[in-house]
Amino acid sequence: MENVSTLIVPCSKHNHKIYQHWFSFADSDGDGRLTGNDIDTTKFFSMSNLSRPQLKQVWAIADSKRQGFLGLNEFITAMQLISLAQAGHELRHDFLQTKVDFDNLQPPVMEGLSSLLNNKKVSTTTAETELNGTRTLQQSPSFNLLTSKFTKKPQASINAVTSINDGLKRLYVEKLKPLEVAYRFNEFGLPLLTDSDFNAKPMVMLLGQYSTGKTTFIKHLLKCNYPGAHIGPEPTTDRFVVVMSGPDERSIPGNTVAVHADLPFSGLTTFGGAFLSKFECSQMPHELLEHISFVDSPGVLSGEKQRTERSYDFTGAISWFAAKCDLILLLFDPHKLDISDEFKRVISSLRGHDDKIRVVLNKADQVDTQQLMRVYGALMWSLGKVLNTPEVVRVYVGSFNDKPVDETAVGPMGKELFEKEQSDLLVDLMDIPKKACDRRINEFVKRARAAKIHAYIIRQLKKEMPTMMGKAKTQQRLIDNLEDVFTKVQTEFHLSPGDFPDVDHFRKVLSTYNIDKFDKVKPKMIQAIDEMLGHDIPDLLTSFRNPYQ
Repeated sequence: MENVSTLIVPCSKHNHKIYQHWFSFADSDGDGRLTGNDIDTTKFFSMSNLSRPQLKQVWAIADSKRQGFLGLNEFITAMQLISLAQAGHELRHDFLQTKVDFDNLQPPVMEGLSSLLNNKKVSTTTAETELNGTRTLQQSPSFNLLTSKFTKKPQASINAVTSINDGLKRLYVEKLKPLEVAYRFNEFGLPLLTDSDFNAKPMVMLLGQYSTGKTTFIKHLLKCNYPGAHIGPEPTTDRFVVVMSGPDERSIPGNTVAVHADLPFSGLTTFGGAFLSKFECSQMPHELLEHISFVDSPGVLSGEKQRTERSYDFTGAISWFAAKCDLILLLFDPHKLDISDEFKRVISSLRGHDDKIRVVLNKADQVDTQQLMRVYGALMWSLGKVLNTPEVVRVYVGSFNDKPVDETAVGPMGKELFEKEQSDLLVDLMDIPKKACDRRINEFVKRARAAKIHAYIIRQLKKEMPTMMGKAKTQQRLIDNLEDVFTKVQTEFHLSPGDFPDVDHFRKVLSTYNIDKFDKVKPKMIQAIDEMLGHDIPDLLTSFRNPYQ
């Protein structure tokens, strides 16, 4: 399970100092990042005399998260890869599993680097001038990599973009957020984004009825308990628990978490104090949690229990987390295959996030092979009715706990099946940090399109409102016939019906507003979104792509 984390290659202390020195030299602007669109970076790597395809592979493996830049750890990974390539090894993404003594691996040969480093030392020394017998150290101008010339370091711009994530932040603040605020998109859909939302680690949410093994699954991945974890056959988890990295082991109450500026949970305040009393954050130092956070949810109710109303909007909270998460695991128990009314509402609230959903048939070792075949068929039939999709959803079968699979109970074929399924699911989890940047771009584009459609709907509603008399009557008619408004917008702008918001939810929120009070839709705002989707984001991706592609 250690491979879930980002690639951090073993390195001796001596080599680490060398690489740190090289990195400081290559990082000419001093921002701690080597970007793919920086010509100095490509020249630095070219000193290895590797072929372009080899350098392309080096960058692809080192920049495993596809952020478009290399930090110090990624740079060290790249240098170790170059050493392997120069020694004749084939570069592969699973190179950490190869039998290489990384601690004693020599730094790569970088042709001409030593003389440039010496020139830089000399240039720094000559910057000291004697004035009236006293030496005064003057600030040296920046050294232009791979040349003996000095160039004046440009003043850093406040809006300087050094990664895809930084670019998305800037585009959101400058182009998307003004439209969301003007037409109150955040009150109809998702809350406004903050810096913590862009900087948050990828999240995995676990959903299922009580006692399907959600908490045990997280414990199995962490190989230890997390603060506040309770495991038992009865409904032990009665709250949403976010398990994430922290300096020490502690549980933070929901009201504190929601106002913490560094955590991406401020939007949960909209669900009120009743929800926040059932929400907490569990922090602990752990290598896996440095790269992935987990959301453990309360068990979905079934039978008579679901007739008791929760004190907060449970499906609304699930929908909120679904939009933030990178993967959603639906856990089932062979003895709990029925999908209750509440479970149906929960699955329906995941609409629009189908690509994130994975199904886990947990505790499969509790039934024999013949029963498992029937259980699997029954589960697929139930899911087909609820998910309303012609595609077959991916179902992982296994027993995700710390106990070894009992071959006497499931047979040799069952044991082999469980091991393969567990391996496949772990590979899926391993890909989460690598795909986090791609997922963030995907969610950002999806949000921008939704905000644009929202503005079109507001525009159509205002267009049909009278200037003087009968405003209240017209507004009620528009709310009652909101489907017709959606159809008009869809026809006029040639939009897909699947991109429109849920009509019942939109109607419910709209009924609390006076349509006439909305700002008039400004074409410049819509145009800014079009430019962002058509030019700014593609240009951003081009600027921070693999420089050797």
